[in-house]
Amino acid sequence: MTDMPKTDTPKNQYQMRDPRSLYPKPPFDTPMQPEPGLTSEMTPQPDHGETSYKGLGRMQGRRALITGGDSGIGRAVAIAFAREGAHVVINYLPAEQSDADSLLQDLRAEGLKIDAIPGDLMDEAFCSGLVDDAAGLMGGIDVLVNNAGKQVTQASIRDLTTEQFDATYKTNVYAMFWLSKAALPRMKPGASIINVTSIQGYDPSPNLLDYASTKFAILGFTKALAGQVAKDGIRVNAVAPGPFWTPLQPSQGQPAEKLAKFGEQTPLGRPGQPAEIAPSFVFLATQESGYMTGETIGVTGGNPIH
Repeated sequence: MTDMPKTDTPKNQYQMRDPRSLYPKPPFDTPMQPEPGLTSEMTPQPDHGETSYKGLGRMQGRRALITGGDSGIGRAVAIAFAREGAHVVINYLPAEQSDADSLLQDLRAEGLKIDAIPGDLMDEAFCSGLVDDAAGLMGGIDVLVNNAGKQVTQASIRDLTTEQFDATYKTNVYAMFWLSKAALPRMKPGASIINVTSIQGYDPSPNLLDYASTKFAILGFTKALAGQVAKDGIRVNAVAPGPFWTPLQPSQGQPAEKLAKFGEQTPLGRPGQPAEIAPSFVFLATQESGYMTGETIGVTGGNPIH
């Protein structure tokens, strides 16, 4: 068996590297956190493409609203979109303000266009207002990324309260519905909605009953909405992450014993880093995917979606 080299973090996303050793592998010793979790408290720190993502101008002039954009996958997508030339607005919970502030500071220092609107997506009126406010800041909306998610592990359905079940569905499914409904009248032909489902929507873990079922719902919503709005020249697609190293995991998303081995079960032997999934969103937001709608891209470290 060939020995794997040590971690070899890329200087840019175009350098060829061994995917097995590109980023840290388990075991991990990151501290557990209260919800919603902060990037700054994670060990090792996630890579969102801060130093590696190089834009090519593929989103010049586009206007994108990204929920959950302060950290994790949303943060990586915000970095990628902004460096591709888009004006970005991120949404996040007020408790995540420090993560949002660091992102805004970094991207604005590069001269990129990014704004932030904090608030709770479980509120329908806030979702409608978020779309209005984001469109006001950017002069319209061309791309909506429904990324924000709630995930809290529970070993048994007996431990899963109605309050948690309701909050998970409102965050993961209802908000997607409210935001899409509000955004579509503002979208022109060529616009794109990108929803974030999960491998959990195909291969659910027993401890993630409510979360996994929302991710299955997102798959159906994506296909049905794509069929509705294709006649308007608007595309709706989804991305299905596998295990990704984000604050969602240590903030009650995984039990401590599973967190230590997080990503170990994938063929690549490690969790994905947010920087590794952001290009999928760029692809779905641009004309490079112009003949795709109602589809899902799996980014899972080798575990198939089916």
